[in-house]
Amino acid sequence: MVRPYLPLNALRAFEASARHLSFTRAGIELAVTQAAVSQQVRSLEQRLGIQLFRRLPRGLKITAEGEALLPIVSDAFDRLARTLGRVGSAKVREPLVVGAVGTFAVGWLLPRLEDFRRAHPFVELRLSTNNNRVDMAAEGLDFSIRFGNGAWHGLDATELFQAPLTPLCTPELAATLHTPQDLSELTLLRSYRMDEWSRWFGAAGTDVPPNIAGAIVFDSSLAMMEAAEQGVGVALAPALMFSRQLRNGSIRRPFPAAISLGSYWLTKLKSKTPTAAMLAFADWIAAQEPEPLDRLHADAPSLSQS
Repeated sequence: MVRPYLPLNALRAFEASARHLSFTRAGIELAVTQAAVSQQVRSLEQRLGIQLFRRLPRGLKITAEGEALLPIVSDAFDRLARTLGRVGSAKVREPLVVGAVGTFAVGWLLPRLEDFRRAHPFVELRLSTNNNRVDMAAEGLDFSIRFGNGAWHGLDATELFQAPLTPLCTPELAATLHTPQDLSELTLLRSYRMDEWSRWFGAAGTDVPPNIAGAIVFDSSLAMMEAAEQGVGVALAPALMFSRQLRNGSIRRPFPAAISLGSYWLTKLKSKTPTAAMLAFADWIAAQEPEPLDRLHADAPSLSQS
């Protein structure tokens, strides 16, 4: 059977459209019109005899056939780019695309990136942030760093470390807090997990106050901590991700009690063949030691735990 000839332009149009889930944004990246991208993708679909996208009123949705094709096409273009780099330059730079939960990226990864760059100058790191929901194939990610229990379909997951949650607030609010029950007089801030505060009060050995029902809910720890720094209330957040603010005194940790509801994980598609850049990053990040929680500032003396 003679395989259909697949033009590189059509494959590139498909790959860019799959990452952006938009012909318009793919056209901007490729410096062609939206119509040209759409036509290239339609031509590819006709040659393959399959539908790669479902056209929606607002963007695209990749089909199962498209999801199966995407990592193969992305890997092929990555390999081509690396080969051309070796041919055209004595100083090889290998791209590495990493997605990370925004809290982890800002609070933990960014301060350490210079160390990674010095150790692995051949890696061209491209970092994107998300709110823990990501489609690695559609976004063309080599790795995604996310928070949870490590069970994600189709992914290999390597545990990095836990990030226990503990109350964090301004120094002014911290000065008013002497026991956990004092939190009943303040506004509480939390993520989408409804039982966070009740579990923390249990760990602190005290009754759950009624004001947890009125806690303000955030989809990002970064936004929650911004609210806490502005004095809106007391956040239940991963202190390890806000060590800079704890050291400079803009926020305080009034009580030592903490709860762990999951870990940060380094994930990749099971179908993804690791590149040299991926192996370098995986080895580097696995060797990093998280700062012990008890080294972070806590204003109050230790509470007896029940």
